[in-house]
Amino acid sequence: MFRLQEGVRELTTGTPGDTARRAPRADAQRNLDALVAAARTVFVRSGVDAPVREIAEEAGVGVGTLYRHFPQRADLVVAVFRDAVDAAADAAPVLAAQYPPAEAVAQWMQRFVDFIGTKRGIVAALHSGDPAFAALPAYFSERFHPALKGLLDAAISAGEMRPGIDPTDLLTAAANLAHGDVEQGRRMVALLVDGLRHGVKG
Repeated sequence: MFRLQEGVRELTTGTPGDTARRAPRADAQRNLDALVAAARTVFVRSGVDAPVREIAEEAGVGVGTLYRHFPQRADLVVAVFRDAVDAAADAAPVLAAQYPPAEAVAQWMQRFVDFIGTKRGIVAALHSGDPAFAALPAYFSERFHPALKGLLDAAISAGEMRPGIDPTDLLTAAANLAHGDVEQGRRMVALLVDGLRHGVKG
């Protein structure tokens, strides 16, 4: 099965100075990135069973290019999920540098709501029993738990949030709140995070 990291490695390795081979690899990387972004958009809009032509057109590439990168639809679903998880997890240190600790938690939880919105388009596939998706729940936990824990620890140490907050419990609660309308989910998760500051002197 295609793995996103393997594809990236194949596209970026080569002989130093081999510009003739390097240029098409750069194009291929752009196509790969465009396909993942397009699939994420189409899956949210039309579900994972959307025609591959719709995804290719969204990405601005041919159907043949899509199949060269993703021979099976499951490969593309996995790439979209992992890309969305990575984007949300990688936002944690960026937000920590931009906002006070508790506000960084609040901002990141809104990013998590965005992730849930992306996942909504592929949730049926993830629960289909296809072995291609078996490792995804563990990947979700491996990336999100430490990202949120780091933000929470900083907020607690700063006295901006109460102690004893379990990252997994918070992720589960937020996911449950965000399964409906996106804007309502944002409001509910904001209230949830505000509740973590209850009793903190400020």
